[in-house]
Amino acid sequence: MRSLAVAWGLIVSLVAPAFGAEAREDAAQAVVESWLKVVDQGPCAASWEAAADALKTAISKDEWTKGCEGARQVLGKLVSRKLKSRQYTEQLPGLPDGKYVVIQYDSVYEQKASALETVTTMVDFDGTWRVSGYFAH
Repeated sequence: MRSLAVAWGLIVSLVAPAFGAEAREDAAQAVVESWLKVVDQGPCAASWEAAADALKTAISKDEWTKGCEGARQVLGKLVSRKLKSRQYTEQLPGLPDGKYVVIQYDSVYEQKASALETVTTMVDFDGTWRVSGYFAH
């Protein structure tokens, strides 16, 4: 009986972190997909408003809006977006340790048949997942 309890404890200790990361990834992905709808439908300024403080500190609202609108003109309207990957981590190069989920999508736009969108989320100062970085190429 004791060996069964030890084995169960080992299984739980190995599996529990995976469930924790998956729950974090689920929460971050929900935020990202909501945020991407704002980016896709506009106005771009609203996506800056919904972003993490880290993004707002890195780029002004005007700069973000101009860049976002410029990119949307080049890409055209979104045709499709499919989840490629998502990864929870507590360390990213050049950033302070924290709770992050990096999510990538394979996307198709009217004027770009194959794009990779990378969205970084983080737990913001108030404990809420928010987008802290976005790159499409």
